[in-house]
Amino acid sequence: FIYRVNCFGIELLKLDIRQESGRHRQAISAITEYLGLGNFESWTEQARQNFLIQELQSKRPLLPKYINEPEGSLIGHPDVQEVFATMRTLADQPPESLGAYIISMAEYPSDVLAVLLLQKEAGIQHPLRVVPLFETLKDLDGAATTMNTLFNMHWYKQHIQGKHEVMIGYSDSAKDAGFMSANWAQYRAQEELTAIARKHGVQLTLFHGRGGSISRGGAPTQQALFSQPPGSISGAIRVTEQGEMIRFKFGLEGIAMQNLEIYTAATLEATLLPPPEPKAEWRELMNRMTDHSVKVYRQTVRENPHFVKYLRTVTPELELQMLPLGSRPAKRKVSGGIESLRAIPWVFAWTQIRLMLPAWLGTGAAINEVIADQQKATLDEMLQQWPYFQTLIDMLEMVLSKADA
Repeated sequence: FIYRVNCFGIELLKLDIRQESGRHRQAISAITEYLGLGNFESWTEQARQNFLIQELQSKRPLLPKYINEPEGSLIGHPDVQEVFATMRTLADQPPESLGAYIISMAEYPSDVLAVLLLQKEAGIQHPLRVVPLFETLKDLDGAATTMNTLFNMHWYKQHIQGKHEVMIGYSDSAKDAGFMSANWAQYRAQEELTAIARKHGVQLTLFHGRGGSISRGGAPTQQALFSQPPGSISGAIRVTEQGEMIRFKFGLEGIAMQNLEIYTAATLEATLLPPPEPKAEWRELMNRMTDHSVKVYRQTVRENPHFVKYLRTVTPELELQMLPLGSRPAKRKVSGGIESLRAIPWVFAWTQIRLMLPAWLGTGAAINEVIADQQKATLDEMLQQWPYFQTLIDMLEMVLSKADA
């Protein structure tokens, strides 16, 4: 046993920490208001970046020590208190037990810098690597711009030491824009992030927050990895396994070994034999279909005033919110409609009535529109030659067969 401890240590796995970007902005705002500097959240993005970089480079602490102590904190909001308490806890943990600090709903470069500053103020000797999670359609479209801004900062480029991790969100982007539009936005974001990282000489690892149902990014492992953009898998990849899928994939030793072998083999093959680059006409058609798809999807989900009533009449969505399932609350905010509902109860509600609406709404209308415009030959070519489009259609067919059964 002593030899094993010497070889492998006492930590079996590293724990990732996850918090929403808005909570960090609240925490920094509480600090700036306490110091009489104004409300951080109301500043322009450039002003936020300038302030955060200045404080990260400073050798003095931003806050007096007592404000970080539980009994002496001058910051009373529970959400802000939770952020500081988490940082204090991380400062007390051995670095070997901690992995990444994931920022959900990441949108701006300042979201990443804010977490680094909070770690510095908490006295974390070995800061956790900060991983932005881009989730909504808007955030996925702006992911490359955000990372390019960070990579252009001299201090940040030195801090990351040539390596970075970015997480791609599947569940919330599909809830925001529908299956087809979210899927294409994820593909483009990975392409752009890979190109930006290569330009700056940064080794990029993409972390895929996918799995389970189709509308949460689920797909057979090998097929999912082969459908990624060429060059986006360069010998390494991180993925999540949804809680409801763990027992199916890793519940027995033999099945667990098989799934790990599939991940390893698929990662190697996707690295050594990447899929072909999509043709310009394929991209143009995908852009056209996704523009139409998201329009149809949002007309129903966002703009129809009766949709929420329909959802709560035909599905057990309200009951699912009350169940003690998962590690997070059902809603990001107590108030709010569909946009504040987390993806897990959203998807589970439709699954309970086998309608699978998030996976197909808007997609059929988009495909029918391009077929009516004499583009079927191009669609057939995409289906035969493009692994990404093959996987998309395969998953769509599968979920429609479930809904029609």
